[in-house]
Amino acid sequence: MATIALVDDDRNILTSVSLALEAEGYRVQTYTDGVAALEGLKNSPPDLAIFDIKMPRMDGMELLRRLRQKSDLPVIFLTSKDEEIDELFGLKMGADDFIHKPFSQRLLVERVKAILRRANPKDAASAKETEAKILERGLLRMDPDRHTCTWKGDAVTLTVTEFLILQALAARPGVVKSRNSLMDAAYDDQVYVDDRTIDSHIKRLRKKFHVVDPDFDMIETLYGVGYRFGEA
Repeated sequence: MATIALVDDDRNILTSVSLALEAEGYRVQTYTDGVAALEGLKNSPPDLAIFDIKMPRMDGMELLRRLRQKSDLPVIFLTSKDEEIDELFGLKMGADDFIHKPFSQRLLVERVKAILRRANPKDAASAKETEAKILERGLLRMDPDRHTCTWKGDAVTLTVTEFLILQALAARPGVVKSRNSLMDAAYDDQVYVDDRTIDSHIKRLRKKFHVVDPDFDMIETLYGVGYRFGEA
């Protein structure tokens, strides 16, 4: 049973997320500010931590900076910001992922599972089962169990939302997916998103693939209809 540390000054989030994680069988440690969390993480190290960015006394970025001096603990950021510079700064310091508020608890739980699976790979006995779930489309390879994605053999780091959207597109190359169907694939009923949110995720997906391949053009836009993954 893995232990998750949750650090947020919003007690409603602490309560609701704790209940969601405990329902999945995790132990949860909660802290309301970065100073208390830093001490608690040292005295009782968890298997993964979830940090809010904006907190009193010590924000999440500073907490991660100090934590990284002595620990490689997996960390997910919760943030109400949508600034790319914050994500880049956090990722450079060693954050594993960002999830923007308001967020789906299902997506958060799935991201926690994915990171823990990456940190603790499955044993050889389950290798065949894992292999059967791997999605390969031309130069694209996606492993849902390990939450890994590669293009031409190069790793492309995706958030859970981006992963689910790309998986929905790549599952049926050439088939057009409306924005509504992509919303259904990536979100549950706990969160409302509009068309622009899906468009923003597609934009970030393209940017990430362009880093490893400037000529990447497999995510096609059909204006007024939706998106599709190109046929090889």
